[in-house]
This record gives sequence, C-alpha cells and structure tokens, in this order.
Amino acid sequence: MTAGTVTPYQPDQQTGRDGFAQLLRAEWTKFRTVRGWIIGTVVAVMVMAGLGLFTAGVSSSSCQSASGGPARSGQGCGGTIYPVGPGGEPVTDSFYFVRQPLAGNGSITVRTTSLTGLLPSSNPAAQGPIDTRPGLVPWAKAGLIIKDGTTPGSAYASIMVTSDHGVRLQDNYTSDTPGLPGAVSAASPRWLRLTRSGDTITGYDSADGTHWTQVGAVRLAGLPSTVQAGMFAASPAWQQISQNFGGGENGMVAPSQDTAVFDQLSRSGTWPAGAWTGDYIDADGGSGIGGFHQASGRFTVTGSGDIAPVVPGQAGDVGTTVTQHLIGTFAGLIAVIVVATMFITAEYRRGLIRVTLTASPRRERVLAAKAIVIGSVAFVAGLVAAAAAVIFAAQLAHARGSYVYPVPWPTELRMVVGTAALIAVTAVLAIALGTVLRRSAAAVTLVIVVIVLPYILGAASVLPVGASDWLLRITPAAAFAVQQATPQYQQVTAIYSPNSGFFPLAPWAGFAVLCGYAALALGLAVVLLRRRDA
Repeated sequence: MTAGTVTPYQPDQQTGRDGFAQLLRAEWTKFRTVRGWIIGTVVAVMVMAGLGLFTAGVSSSSCQSASGGPARSGQGCGGTIYPVGPGGEPVTDSFYFVRQPLAGNGSITVRTTSLTGLLPSSNPAAQGPIDTRPGLVPWAKAGLIIKDGTTPGSAYASIMVTSDHGVRLQDNYTSDTPGLPGAVSAASPRWLRLTRSGDTITGYDSADGTHWTQVGAVRLAGLPSTVQAGMFAASPAWQQISQNFGGGENGMVAPSQDTAVFDQLSRSGTWPAGAWTGDYIDADGGSGIGGFHQASGRFTVTGSGDIAPVVPGQAGDVGTTVTQHLIGTFAGLIAVIVVATMFITAEYRRGLIRVTLTASPRRERVLAAKAIVIGSVAFVAGLVAAAAAVIFAAQLAHARGSYVYPVPWPTELRMVVGTAALIAVTAVLAIALGTVLRRSAAAVTLVIVVIVLPYILGAASVLPVGASDWLLRITPAAAFAVQQATPQYQQVTAIYSPNSGFFPLAPWAGFAVLCGYAALALGLAVVLLRRRDA
C-alpha cells in the first residue's frame, strides 16, 4: 500500500496585497477615530482658504491704466485692465504702427540704420513736467511686424532691432528668439525681413542685405487672409525698481520713447498702391507717444509702449496674483505637519507601536501604510483648500475692484494640484522624521525649520535676493515653486522674487527637490525602524 501525499495546510489569509489592504484599513481607522487629528486637518483647510480670502479682501481697490493713465477704483477695476494675449496671459500691446494690409502670402524687407530715444532726466515723482535726456531703455525696439488686425492682444510676429539685445524675433508676446547681436547704427545697419506663407511667419536678418540668416519661423493659428503689416516702434516705460528689507518694493515709472530710421523698403505679394497709414495701437485708445515721417523712401518712426507679457513685480504693479491667494499654504502646512507627526509619535509615546509591529512584523509595510494614509488625507485636504482659495479669493478680489492677473487654466490647475501634492509629500516627510526622532516636538520643529521657515524668509525678502534664491533651491521649500503663476521673461524688466510670486526653480523641478528629501527621510526611517526596538 502506497502512502498518499500529505498536502500542507494553507490558511485562507495570504500575505501580499490582501494583507497590505487590511493594514491600510487599520491605519485609516486609527486616523479617523482620533478626533484631534480630524480637527487638525479641518483647521489646515480652513486656515489655507481663510488666509487666501483675507488676502483678497484687503487688496487695494485702486488700479492703474495699462498705458500709465489715471488711477481708477471701485467695482470698475474688477474687469480686465490689460488685454489678454493668445495664450491667455495679460499683455501690453502699445506701439506706433506704420501699416498697410497684406492680402494672402507675401514679404516685407527693410534696412534699419538708426535707433535713438529719450528718457526722463528728472525724478518722475516730482511735480511738473518731466525733463528728458537722450537714451534708450534696454528693450526699446523697432522693426517689422505682421499682426492679426489692430485689436490689442491679437496675434502677431515681428522681427526687430533692440537697444541692448540685438535683433530679436518675437511673437504672441511671450516668445523671443535672438538674431544678430549688437546695436544698430549708420555704420552697422541691420536688414530685416518678414515672410508670410499661410499661418507661418518667418523672420530673417542680414548685416549687408545680401547674406540672409533665418532667425526663426512661427505659426500663428487662425491668421486671417488679410493681415496688417509694416514698420513699428515701441519703447517700454523707464523703470527704477528696488526691493526693500522685509519684502516691500519701491518703483518709479515714466514714459520713454524711441525713434527708428528705415529705408530700402521692398515688398512682394498683394499690397495696396496707396499711402501708408500710421496709428498708435493701444488698449486705451491711442494715448501714447508716436508718429512717422516719410520722405524719399526713408521712414522715421517714433513710438512708445511695449509689446510683451505683463508680469507682477514691475514698477507700478497694482494687481494681485493667484500665488498671493495661496499665501495660507504655509500656515496650513504647520497644522498638517503636527497631525502627520503625531500619527506615528503618538504610538511611541503610548507604547502602542509594539502592538502595531507585533500584528504586522514587516515594519516597512507599517510605515508605508501610514505614509499612504496620511499622504492621501493631506492631498485631499490641500486640494479642497487650494481650490477654494483660488476660486473664491479671485471672486472676492474682483468684487473689491482689484485686478487679478489672469493665468491660463492649465497653469491654474497645476497650481491647485501642485499645492495639494506639496502638502501631501510634506506630510510624508513629517511622518518619516517622526519615525526617526520618535518625539513630536522635535520632529515638528525640524520639518518647520526645513520647509516653512525657508519659504517665509524667501517670500518676506528678509535675506538678500541671491541668498533667498539659493535657500529656495536646496531646501524642501523649493516645492513652493509649484505655486508660480507667471514665468520669467527676459524681455520684461521686473523684480523676479518670491515676494512677487517667482521662484528660482521651475515648478515641477522645485517639487522634485521636496520629493527627494521625503524619499531620503523615508529610507532612513525604514532602516532605523528595522534596527531599533519598538
């Protein structure tokens, strides 16, 4: 008789996903049954949203015209002061335009032999007329432009000479491509050419009119069959801006102007035989400086204003940003840090960690479950608070007559989701350091020191700009970059500081710095949790 094979007993409950799911449920049950942790989470949401609404409620109700006109106040300022560009960003679109309609495809070529200008020579804040002196602001510009009509904010492409930055190809306010370097003069002229083929505009430059180089090609979606094309001149306002200790910003602003001389004009395509038309294109109805003179094939064009995005931190800035409406994030973080830290240290203080680790001997699984639970709770809380702050604070600011810089919806979505992710990863960092230190006070203090304190120091401009930049590059506070609403533009002069809503790292690069710290802290926590007694 042959003995049968004995099959070992296998319990119904198996390790793996089912066991970890039960562990997650157990940790979630722990969290939701402690009233203090739930209250702390609700407080975080209320503080974040409340401070955002408070910031919008106390914002200035006066606003300035885009072209430097008289200030306005009240509900009328809640609308759009600046035109909105094709990408959804606020722009300034003020320049003198010598134009003709171009039907269909074609090109325009011109030589630029001079670019001069006038700047204020006295204090713009003083009473009486402002004296002027010869000079140019760094981004004074003149050249050729093809534009979708004369409505401010409409699509365009232009090839231009500038005061300090050589030839540039710019389009739709935000894009900027360099061409030939150097300043223009009679001894060193610049030939410029714009060519249209359908929706594609190509810019060329040349130092001698014979050898041409393509600077770039851009596509203006939906360009009509007939566009306005010709020569332009624009000179951004003269600004004197400085940053004070403690975050305040001083600024003086006054109009400037430039004058360009063009000759050797040639065209191809369907152009009218009539005279050229000169207009000052401006959001406020042509209130700027400008004019042109034509004689013997030579055009002298004078203009003021700018064709560029509008950003916070410029002299005369009176608007609020979505970033300012998220100012409560740092306060909400403190509440989340306390709750996340106590989620692990409370078990050490009461001796319950032994029970937890006995029930689940694989200690790294316990830490992972706690991190997932607290991270998920923090993400949901942060998402609700950030969305409420962004939506309702903007409405309140508009109702009080304050201008809110518009941002494209993908940027706004990134700011809301990024803020929630920032809070979630900070909670994971807090629970990891709580595991390492086993003391609530020490862990909470450490997390605040490495993430909240650097942000406050940077945003309040307590430190020099260079020191603040490095602090917001190498500390976990770099993650606040996800709240940046507006990118930095080299063609726009402004104070690019955290106080104005700008950060030294790109949004997701800054967030990656925080993730790196959290991963290192979790790794250290796992190692110590395995080696130490409960």
